[in-house]
Amino acid sequence: MSGWGFTDFDGHEGVHLFHDADSGLRAVIAIHSTALGPAAGGVRYWHYADEGAAVTDALRLSRGMSYKNAMAGLALGGGKGVVLADRPGAVIPHAQLEAFGRAVASLDGRYVTAEDVGMSEERMKVIAGQTRHVSGLPAEAGRAGGDPGPYTAEGVYLGVRAAAERALGAADMKGVRVAIQGVGSVGGGLARRLAADGAVLMLADVDAGRAERLAAELGAATVPADAVLAQEADVVSPNALGAVLTEASIAALCAPVVAGGANNQLATPDDARRLHERGVLYAPDYVINAGGIINVGLEYLGQGDEAEVRARVARIPDRLREVWAESERTGEPAAQVADRMAQALIGRS
Repeated sequence: MSGWGFTDFDGHEGVHLFHDADSGLRAVIAIHSTALGPAAGGVRYWHYADEGAAVTDALRLSRGMSYKNAMAGLALGGGKGVVLADRPGAVIPHAQLEAFGRAVASLDGRYVTAEDVGMSEERMKVIAGQTRHVSGLPAEAGRAGGDPGPYTAEGVYLGVRAAAERALGAADMKGVRVAIQGVGSVGGGLARRLAADGAVLMLADVDAGRAERLAAELGAATVPADAVLAQEADVVSPNALGAVLTEASIAALCAPVVAGGANNQLATPDDARRLHERGVLYAPDYVINAGGIINVGLEYLGQGDEAEVRARVARIPDRLREVWAESERTGEPAAQVADRMAQALIGRS
C-alpha cells in the first residue's frame, strides 16, 4: 500500500507543503532521497487542477530526479519543487520567488533548487537572494551553470542518434523521420540539431504558432499537437509535459523508437511493458534527459567547468546502451531495467 494515500509516494524522505500569506505562495517540495547527496531538482511554476495533482507531480518528479542523478553519476539525491500558479499562463510574482527561496532555506541544504518550467536564470537570481541552495544561475564563460535547457537538448540529441543507430541501423540522421512533441527550449534545440543532420522533421506544440515558426526556419512540417505521437515516423520524441505514453497512445504508435526529453513520459508502470511488448525501443526519460542536471549539479557541487559538463553529457548514449543491452539480455522492459539500476545506486534495490 502506498504511503499517505498517494500512489506515487515511494518512501520519500519528506514532502513539505508551504504557504506564505503575504505573497500568496503555495508550494510543494518533495525530497525522495538524500542517499548520494542533497536532493537536487528544479522548481516548476504551473497551474494544477487541484493541490493533490501538484503533490503527485512533485512526488513523481522527485523520484525521477533521484534516479536521474544516480544514473548520471552525480553526488546528489533527488528532489523537486512545485509552485502552484493561480491560472494557466500566469507569471510568477517576484514576492513568491522570494518566499520560495525562504522555503528552500528552511530545509537547511537538504534540497537544492534550479529552474524548470515557468522559471529562468533571472528568477533563480531572485531565489538566490534568500538561499545559497540554488543552482542554474548565470554562469561566466567556460563555467558550469546557467540555463540547463541547451545541455538537456544536447543529451537528448545524442540519445536520439544512439537509438536510431540501435533500432534502425542508421549511421547518421540523414533522412530519418522524427516527430517532435514540444518545441520549447529542449525540443526546439533538438530540432535544430537534427535538421542540421538532414533529418526529416514533423513538429508539434500546444502553441501552434511556435511550431509553425520553427518549421519555417528549418524546412520542417507541422502536425497537430494531439496527433504527433501517432505519426508515421522512425522516432517519436516527447519533449513537453509527462504522462503522454498511455495505453491508448502506445497502441497508436507507428514508430519503432521513442526517445525524448520530457520527464515522466510513462503514465503508469504498465506502460513500460506495453512499449516493450510492441517492440518499441524506449530511451528511459531520466537517462536521456540528464544533460541539464549535469550542468547545474556540477555548478552547485563546484566540480567542473563547461568542458567537464560536455564530457559527461557525451556519456549519455553509453548509459542508454547499457540499459538496452540489459533489457535485451533479460527480456525486461528498458524502463524497468533503468529503474533497477538506479535503485541499486541509491540503496533501494
